[in-house]
Amino acid sequence: MPHPLREPYPLMESCRDTLRAVSGRPLSEVTLERVAAGELSPADLHITADTLRRQAEIAAAAGYLPLACNLRRAAELTAIPDEQLLAMYEMLRPGRASYAELLALAARLETEYAAPESAALVREAAEVYQARGLLRAE
Repeated sequence: MPHPLREPYPLMESCRDTLRAVSGRPLSEVTLERVAAGELSPADLHITADTLRRQAEIAAAAGYLPLACNLRRAAELTAIPDEQLLAMYEMLRPGRASYAELLALAARLETEYAAPESAALVREAAEVYQARGLLRAE
C-alpha cells in the first residue's frame, strides 16, 4: 500500500497546472530559472489559502492532525495584511499583551478575518499566559 502522502503529495508535482500563486500565475510557471531572471514578483511566490487547505487535507488523511491544524491556521492567516499579522505576532510574545487584549485579538480574528482556528489558538494562549503569569499587567 502506498504511503498516504505519496498521492497527490507533493502538490507542486501533482497539481502544478491547477494550483496558482497569489498573483494568479500557475505554479507550473514558477521556476527557479524565472526567479533568477527576475521575471517573478513577490506575489508569484506567495502561497494561497487554497493550497494550504489542500495540504491540510493531505496531512489529515495521512494522520498528521497537528500539521493539518497548523496548515489550516496558516490558510486563515493569508487574509491578514503582513503589517497587521506582525503586530499580532508581537502581541503573542509573553508579557506583551494583557488578557483582555488577547481576547480582543481573538474576537477580531474571528469577526474581521473569519479565522476561527487562529482565534481559538489565541484564546488558548491567553489562558496559558494567565496561568503562568506571562501577561502584561492591565
